[in-house]
Amino acid sequence: MVYNIGDLIREEVIQMRTVAMILLIIGGINWGLVGLFGLDLVAAIFGTFTLLTRIVYILVGLAAIYVAVDYWRAER
Repeated sequence: MVYNIGDLIREEVIQMRTVAMILLIIGGINWGLVGLFGLDLVAAIFGTFTLLTRIVYILVGLAAIYVAVDYWRAER
């Protein structure tokens, strides 16, 4: 099977957007729980300020930046 490089790049972009959106949903739900109930679900699952918790927070932040830049570029 022969792949077009444009198709491969397009597929990677779609996958990146999907991962970013999932991370934003996780972050949004977590912040909603923090605001409503004082419950940090990420910290409850992985521990307060463990390496894994910090990685999740960093990934959510990077996803937000990615989606913001992607949105800004699409609007231009």
